[in-house]
Amino acid sequence: MEVPADAARPAVAAADPIGIVTDVAGASSRVVLSRERIEAFADHADDMLVNAGRVGSLLKMRSGGVWLIANIRTLKMAEGCDDRIIADIDFLGEGDEERLTGKLYRFRRGVTRYPVPGAEVYPLATGDMQQMYAADGRANVEIGTVYPTRDIRAGLYVDAMLGKHFALLGSTGTGKSTAAALLLHRICDMAPRGHVVMIDPHGEYAAAFSENGALYNVDNLAMPYWLMNFEEHCEVFLTTSGATRQSDADILAKCLLAARAKNRLAQEIGKLTVDAPVPYLLSDLLNILTNEMGQMNKATDTAPYLRIKSKVEEIKADPRFSFMFSGMLVGDTMATFLSRIFRMPGDGKPISVIDVSGVPSEITSVVVAVLSRMVFDFAIWSRNEPQHPILLVCEEAHRYVPNERNADKSSVGRILSRIAKEGRKYGVSLGLITQRPSDLAEGVLSQCGTILAMRLNNDRDQAHVRAAMPEGARGFLDTIPALRNRECIVCGEGVATPVRVSFDTLEESRRPASSDPLFSDLWRQGGGEEQIIERTVKRWRAQGR
Repeated sequence: MEVPADAARPAVAAADPIGIVTDVAGASSRVVLSRERIEAFADHADDMLVNAGRVGSLLKMRSGGVWLIANIRTLKMAEGCDDRIIADIDFLGEGDEERLTGKLYRFRRGVTRYPVPGAEVYPLATGDMQQMYAADGRANVEIGTVYPTRDIRAGLYVDAMLGKHFALLGSTGTGKSTAAALLLHRICDMAPRGHVVMIDPHGEYAAAFSENGALYNVDNLAMPYWLMNFEEHCEVFLTTSGATRQSDADILAKCLLAARAKNRLAQEIGKLTVDAPVPYLLSDLLNILTNEMGQMNKATDTAPYLRIKSKVEEIKADPRFSFMFSGMLVGDTMATFLSRIFRMPGDGKPISVIDVSGVPSEITSVVVAVLSRMVFDFAIWSRNEPQHPILLVCEEAHRYVPNERNADKSSVGRILSRIAKEGRKYGVSLGLITQRPSDLAEGVLSQCGTILAMRLNNDRDQAHVRAAMPEGARGFLDTIPALRNRECIVCGEGVATPVRVSFDTLEESRRPASSDPLFSDLWRQGGGEEQIIERTVKRWRAQGR
């Protein structure tokens, strides 16, 4: 009599072992699994058990009175035996075992008591996963569901994530911008009196935060030029390099200090420095340059003075720079500017989105440097005040903190690197979003305590992320090239243990304007092209105005 296929497969419960431990090491070990027992879970109602024994799935094993949790990194067939599968595993953490039921509870990261060879290995069920990813009372935001389940919520511990910086990484087209908007929306919804500053280089996020954010671009940013420190002034006003640049910098420092000293605020400062954010008039700077140039006892010829003077006049006359170098920005508006940008008070809009897409490319990095330094300096000089932590989010971070190969020695790279290293001491959190982690400055990514890695197609990027992630996440890292859109691997301080997450769907009105064009649809449509070109040329010539 022929035995039905279903009857041939033995019924296996989650309480039955599927293998044993054979080798034990510090971070990773090896187990031997039964192929027959793994396949017996193929039709199980529990999604976690269906996935048992696969790469990326979780296992548990007893060690005394605790359950050890491990992640499967690799699988291979044992030689000469079709039923034995050898798996390399990475330990993630441990949880206590409930004596009566054997259930897992109070999960924590790290391992204090390793198993012995021969210990039985069990698959992880959905109930165990719920215990692992329970928020344990800490402030958290939910961003999606734990893969492969449909109902276990994935949360991020906000204080741990922001306290030690975070990075969101992913190749173009993986849903990175929408994921960033989702994360920031969740944080803003939880903390409507928060202080978030986002640098938006492509003008994508204004659409996402039109209801709960303050939106700034070249039309309403009104950032006074005198907020720049001396290093930033040099980037804007000096055009030379090498020894000539140092000579020009000495002249600019002397004249800039004299221009700042003319303001009545300078009289109240005991010792004025060239970096002090004291208002000055560009016309005063030009007059001082002219007077210095005419003096007979100067050590140099007139060329450096003429170079600086012509550059200042050029920027002053260029309408593209009016958002920063306008004659209307000479008053002492520093307090008002900081209040607007840092959302103090926030009026229910905790995030300020600063669209720098309309800023002339030659000073974009300076504008970002000034905004970033304002965040850091404010945190330093307000240490004796009630603390107001600020989150600075930088999209396309590799443009501003490039590695040594692409370094341009700009001030923005130095200030963002300093925030990455020292910001948490002063209550400044840094969020980096990039599609090219390998182009980020060495060490900046390793300063991010929480990493959300979406699909990365480039081998160099994958290697860079692998080097920055903790040892226990290696099994998850190997799945990065195979992630679907809107999925990510999260590891670090913001989660109890590394986890693969499927992001929630974000409401249409809260998404950034970053969707890809549908060529097949748009190229079938026609009409109105002449008017489109006419309007575009008009905006082009007026530089967006």
